[in-house]
Amino acid sequence: MAARVRQVIWAESARDALDEIITYIAQDSRQGAGHVLEAAIEAAGSLATLSERGRVVPEMNDPAIREIVVFRYRLMYRVEQERVVVVAFVHGARDFATWRREQDSL
Repeated sequence: MAARVRQVIWAESARDALDEIITYIAQDSRQGAGHVLEAAIEAAGSLATLSERGRVVPEMNDPAIREIVVFRYRLMYRVEQERVVVVAFVHGARDFATWRREQDSL
């Protein structure tokens, strides 16, 4: 049986968050920033065929919204019929409720 392949896309807000995080890390370590960026892109890319591997985001309790951990960051994504949308890239220590309110106000 052939594996299902979905297109993986990044929401603009997730791309912006990744850019901010990489810029912040690069202030102390360009190499570290490179590792995080590479791992995030690789993890997102793997969702094309392994889209349901992440756990359901506990704060959302929606089986279509899942996450995988990349170093200390939560890469959150929505599984759709033909694609996977990366919706967030957030530090794991960040208060989720505050982040969610910020996203809802956009």
